[in-house]
Amino acid sequence: MDQSIAIDLAREAIWTAVLIAAPILLVGVAIGLTIGLLQALTQIQEQTIAIVMKILVMVFVAAYMFPWMTLRMIEYSTYLITSIPVRMIL
Repeated sequence: MDQSIAIDLAREAIWTAVLIAAPILLVGVAIGLTIGLLQALTQIQEQTIAIVMKILVMVFVAAYMFPWMTLRMIEYSTYLITSIPVRMIL
């Protein structure tokens, strides 16, 4: 296996992982900022409120996005498996 092929495979794997994780992480950051702003405005400094809200919303987004995330993983796996004969010849 050539170095460029290994680099391409690693880059594609990292990009797929980022693409799959992005919706959950972005929602978690948005909820964290919103809750933090509300806590600062109301001077409520209870950390469990932020943690519980983030966990609940992130679980909901993960459940909602699960079919899309599964489709992306299947597409990457199919690409990886179907390109094995081509990459072995090179």
